[in-house]
Amino acid sequence: MKHLFFLVLFIIVPLGIFAQETEEKEAPKDGWSKVGNLSLLFSQAAFNEEWTGGGTSNYAANLGLAYDFNYRQGKLVWDNRIVADYGITKQKDQEFTRKTNDRLEFNSLVGKQIKESNWYYSYFLNFKTQLTSGYVYSEDTNGNEVRTEATKLLSPGYIQTGPGLLWKKSDNLKVNISPATAKLIIVSSDFTDVGTNQAVIDAFNDAGGYFGVEANESTRFEFGASISAYAKISLMKNVTMENVLNLYSNYLEDPQNVDIDYTLNLIMSVNKFITANATLQAIYDDNAVQGFQIREALGIGVTYGF
Repeated sequence: MKHLFFLVLFIIVPLGIFAQETEEKEAPKDGWSKVGNLSLLFSQAAFNEEWTGGGTSNYAANLGLAYDFNYRQGKLVWDNRIVADYGITKQKDQEFTRKTNDRLEFNSLVGKQIKESNWYYSYFLNFKTQLTSGYVYSEDTNGNEVRTEATKLLSPGYIQTGPGLLWKKSDNLKVNISPATAKLIIVSSDFTDVGTNQAVIDAFNDAGGYFGVEANESTRFEFGASISAYAKISLMKNVTMENVLNLYSNYLEDPQNVDIDYTLNLIMSVNKFITANATLQAIYDDNAVQGFQIREALGIGVTYGF
């Protein structure tokens, strides 16, 4: 975990300095600023029975939405962002379509500028969950693929909120530090009631409960410190890199086990509607899995900005 933490800092800090040095200095304008992006990535491969080179017919699709709506009035700033991603894949020999991505997240941060500096008194709210059910896959005695529901909308659901200090150079470069963050983990009792879904409970026992929530409970409260950073820069014409980093430490239990969520999005525009997107996400959360969760995706698709 420490190695990934320092690797993330090694990536974020130089990018932040680069963005600060190259950004055009324009006076911020009062009022609302809104920007959105809707993208659809699709890939497919097919092989007939006579194909001798090996391979399995498959398809994959990913739909993504990002919408920012920010407000400024004098020394007051209010930044809001909605992110939704959903991806699926299906192979010819698999019984079920499987998810490759599923996220729904809302971030809201309000700040009051301190004198004429880049620092603000701040208060933030973060909410994230998933859109559809997730499954654990196995085989029955006949070798047929079966699945057991393990997650669903609002199970888990995460809410973080707290006061802090915001350093904001622009909408594309900012860091928020909150030393007093309240965190609530919400889950469905369908997955924690002993006897109702014991198979799912057993599957999560190695992580100390169902996403940290103990048996026969539906919530878990934590109190700690959080850091969130966002840096979006233009590497070259039509190539943009977006970095999102979230760190959290729970004062009440194992504060040395810092939760890490780092996402790198590389967007390469072919024209107004066609883009190539590359995504790398690394998550460490010992309440969910005793190890790193890594996700990467690369695809070409249709993008619509609004």
